[in-house]
This record gives sequence, C-alpha cells and structure tokens, in this order.
Amino acid sequence: MNRTDRLYALVEELRAAAPRPRSARALARRFEVSPRTIERDLAALQQSGVPIHAEPGRTGGYVLDRERTLPPLTVTPAEATALAVALHALDGTPFATDARSALHKVLAVMPERERRAADELSGRVRVLVPAARPARPARPMVPTALREALTAGRVLRLEYADAAGRVSARDVEPLGFLGATEHWYLAAWCRLRDAPRGFRLDRIRCVTALDERAPHRAVDLATLDTLGSDAVPLDVTAVM
Repeated sequence: MNRTDRLYALVEELRAAAPRPRSARALARRFEVSPRTIERDLAALQQSGVPIHAEPGRTGGYVLDRERTLPPLTVTPAEATALAVALHALDGTPFATDARSALHKVLAVMPERERRAADELSGRVRVLVPAARPARPARPMVPTALREALTAGRVLRLEYADAAGRVSARDVEPLGFLGATEHWYLAAWCRLRDAPRGFRLDRIRCVTALDERAPHRAVDLATLDTLGSDAVPLDVTAVM
C-alpha cells in the first residue's frame, strides 16, 4: 500500500471506529508499518484539515470527528475533472486555496479506480487562453487571515497600497468580498475613513488579524459602487 492509499485508509479506519479511539500501535499493526510512520501520517492528515485529535491516557488514542467529515462519495471522474477545471476560474480569488483543498479531500475519498480514471481524464483537458488577450501579472496568494476574515470576525490591520503605490496602515472591519472579472476586493469598514471601502486584494501588502472582534455593521454590499457595476449575491444553497 502506497502512502496516499494508506492516508485514505487511515481516515476510513478511524471513521469506522469513532467515537472510540485507536492507538498508533494498533493502527501500525493494521497497516503493517511502524508506529512512528503512523504518527507522521496522522500529523499530515491533521495539518491538511482532517479533524483528528488525540485522547490521552492508557485507553486513549486517535479519534476522528465523524460530524465534521464526509463519508466516501459517489463522484464520477467527469465530476472530479469539472471541479479541477473550475479551480482555474478561482485563481486570485479569496477562495482559491480552500477550493483546492476541497478538491483534494474529494479525491482522497474516491475509490482508487475512479481516482485513476479522473486523473486520466484530466490529463486530456487543456484550458486555452486567447493569444490576443494581454498577459496579466501573476495574481497574489490571498493570506489565510484575509480568507478567514468573515468567519473569524476579527478586526484586520492592512498595509495597503493605493493606485500610486503609496502604502498606508489601515485597521478595517471586514464586511464581505466583492468579485469581478479583473479584480477581487475586500469590502470593509475603514476606521481611517470612517466609512465602507473596497480594498483590491492585489494591493494588500500585509494583513494581520487583531484580537479585537469586529462590531456588527449594517452595510448592504449591493450599495457599494467599488466595482462600478451591479454586485450579484452568491447563494450557496441555490445549487443544492
């Protein structure tokens, strides 16, 4: 069994045992590797976001939170390939990294045969860029603190560059994200201006989440004219 298959099998082994813990030694016997190898595998799964925690004590071990994980999915190779293609459209947005992580999780729970078929199909897909379109500068990676701004509910401290390249410090209260073809913006209440403002993501030089929680602001994103066009709300439940 290669490491990728073992990581997938480890998750399913812990899912089947939950809420009972499984020790690293028992898992090592199950997969015929050393306890140290199992501990490295479990650490890698934890770092990738799999909700595994250790319970101390003589009868302790590793436990998977079943309520925060997905069981094996019936995803077709074409559906997995469609998700991979969609990642290109998310490049430079606040959700590109999370979308890539979600795709990895979907692939991890697909049966090996379907995963190989998805890999073969995706190898036959090429996303073409019109030759006449001017090349864009590389889009920046969106910092984790910024991606988690809305759910964390923290005040952010930005180092932000204006159109002339002048950098200033701004303490802002995040309100939402506004997306357009060319640029994405963080909509936030700017404490320097005492008003809502849009901050282009590619002009944010540094971002730090402060300990202070942002107060509620009754600001309608549709009223912000940062993009010069209508903003269409995203309804996640509309696709279900």
